Amino acid sequence: MSTITRSLEHSSKGARTPGGAFTWTQIWAALPGAIRKLDPRQEWHNPVMFLVWTGAVLTTCLAVAEPLAGAVAADATAVPPGFVWAIAVWLWLTVLFANLAESVAEGRGKAQADSLRRTRTSTVAHRIVRYDAATDPAAADTPWQDVASADLRLNDVVVVSAGELIPGDGDIVCGIASVDESAITGESAPVVRESGGDRSAVTGGTRVLSDRIVMRVTSQPGETFVDRMIALVEGAQRQRTPNEIALSILLAALSIVFLVVVLTVNPIASYAADPVNIAVLVALLVCLIPTTIGALLSAIGIAGMDRLVQRNVLAMSGRAVEAAGDVTTLLLDKTGTITYGNRRATAFVPLGGVQPDELVRAAALSSLADPTPEGTSIVELAKVEGVDAGTSSQGDIVPFTAETRMSGLDLIDGTQIRKGAGSAVTAWLEQEGVRVPSSTVSELAEHTEHISRTGGTPLVVAARKADGDARVLGVIHLKDVVKEGLKENFAELRSMGIRTVMITGDNPLTAAAIAEEAGVDDFLAEATPQDKLALIRKEQAGGNMVAMTGDGTNDAPALAQADVGVAMNSGTSAAKEAGNMVDLDSDPTKLIDIVRIGKQLLITRGALTTFSIANDVAKYFAIIPAMFMGAFPGLAVLNVMGLHSPASAVLSAIIFNAIIIVLLIPLALRGVRYRAMNASRILSRNLLIYGVGGIAAPFAGIWLIDLVVRLIPGF
Repeated sequence: MSTITRSLEHSSKGARTPGGAFTWTQIWAALPGAIRKLDPRQEWHNPVMFLVWTGAVLTTCLAVAEPLAGAVAADATAVPPGFVWAIAVWLWLTVLFANLAESVAEGRGKAQADSLRRTRTSTVAHRIVRYDAATDPAAADTPWQDVASADLRLNDVVVVSAGELIPGDGDIVCGIASVDESAITGESAPVVRESGGDRSAVTGGTRVLSDRIVMRVTSQPGETFVDRMIALVEGAQRQRTPNEIALSILLAALSIVFLVVVLTVNPIASYAADPVNIAVLVALLVCLIPTTIGALLSAIGIAGMDRLVQRNVLAMSGRAVEAAGDVTTLLLDKTGTITYGNRRATAFVPLGGVQPDELVRAAALSSLADPTPEGTSIVELAKVEGVDAGTSSQGDIVPFTAETRMSGLDLIDGTQIRKGAGSAVTAWLEQEGVRVPSSTVSELAEHTEHISRTGGTPLVVAARKADGDARVLGVIHLKDVVKEGLKENFAELRSMGIRTVMITGDNPLTAAAIAEEAGVDDFLAEATPQDKLALIRKEQAGGNMVAMTGDGTNDAPALAQADVGVAMNSGTSAAKEAGNMVDLDSDPTKLIDIVRIGKQLLITRGALTTFSIANDVAKYFAIIPAMFMGAFPGLAVLNVMGLHSPASAVLSAIIFNAIIIVLLIPLALRGVRYRAMNASRILSRNLLIYGVGGIAAPFAGIWLIDLVVRLIPGF
């Protein structure tokens, strides 16, 4: 669990709040912020709620002026005493509840930001005065000076030894070390960072556990990764997304339409009977405009980013989260994403005339001193086959080299065992004066080709005894194992309309075999950085939204081009700068969760918009008949709820309009549960649940509130 996630555990008396629920403690903490947002300079950013705010100001002025004037208007229909004050109070509560929804969502980010700030400490940095990578790359003899981490500047070079905190963000230029990143990711297991690869980036505030590294600072003070995390989780830099802006425009347009409708009510009523009280008109307008979604729109966006943060993914903008919901093509790197990344021994294939135990024992002996995951897996598989090779003290180790492409063991009795590429092993035998029979070569080629065709890697094992007898024993089948459950996940993505593409540097034969086993829709073999970039551009030219993961500098162009570029926190600074999301756990498979969260955000927004508009329709049929049935008795037939009076109907509707916002805050924060199905089914489901529910809820809610309001004298 990450540090930023753990901060949620203390936000409510030490108990972590569920993803969508909120406690009274959180509400109390968010209340000051909600009150501050009553400032009109902040309210006008939300046109719908600004209209409600204007109505609240107007009715408050009318309530204050009412005792002085004796009536709201000389020719206005009489209203019960205190009616205008009641309308004004509930309109202010409506605005306050809308602000509260946004403040509760922002409060979670602030709690996480406070936790992150506690991880920032001023540390002493050993800054090298003049670093020369050519003469002293390890900075062993180069003098340094101690400075505060806040005084470090871009491109400064510092030395960090075991036990010391890394003073700032940077890339390792020399050395390898085990690093504790729990302060950032929350994971207690240390990670290895080294120079010259895709895992050279280190983050300020993390601790070196072993060895010594030389790093170059890649950020200015105040612009470090932690600083950016704090700004992001606080929402200070959150910009509204295009869809959110478009929805705001739609809501504003609907509000203007209803404003015109309400303004025409009074002339019609004056002509037919008596003019309508201004406070009633304001209440009618507020009930008809889509206040519910207008109040929750910002909270939905903030909560979407918050759900990503809870999964240790930082979205650099709300636009990135939204884009994830529209992704139609998913590019996944093979190694470490689709497969475990380390080849494992899965089978021993003896050649004709060779006993299986003889091959297994020889393979295990040749791998005893092999520290690689492949070597370890061979020994483990041998034990499963019932062969324990003992220890490597039985002979001299022959290490693997790029030149020989083999490794092995020279036993005390003079026997030599080698394992490696087929061509290298047969060449070794021929060098030793052993002629390999053509039948053996043919059988060996058949086995190795079959293993390669199925996506595996063949390792050939041979032995030469002291008496000169030598032969090829068989083949070890190494396989880059596909992760469990991926095929089902890809099938689910396919049902969501998302096409998956595996990217690998393997040859097409191997790539095709792994792609088939993993269940991806397509693959790109022998991929170069230019190939990745070209593929993304081709997909985008076809109207697709593309997401991909990457961690290396060579992935930066593709990450920048993709609509959703998820950079690994363990990757290079270039990759993290290019992407619009950073995965703190460096787990590429999390891209699937990111897509789900993005879709959940869009579905939540659509569901609550449907509910809000359906609410307006129901409130229209609740209020209009009750308001005018005195002047037009025929409208009484439409008063299906049997509301007590026009005053109780209007006040009940205004109360319901405010309360429903509070009741929907948990749904806005948690999000509507996403199920993998096509768009038409999702639309039908939302219309059934939130459309029908949005119509039914006001009828039931307003009727129950009216039962209480009618008990007030005068109503």
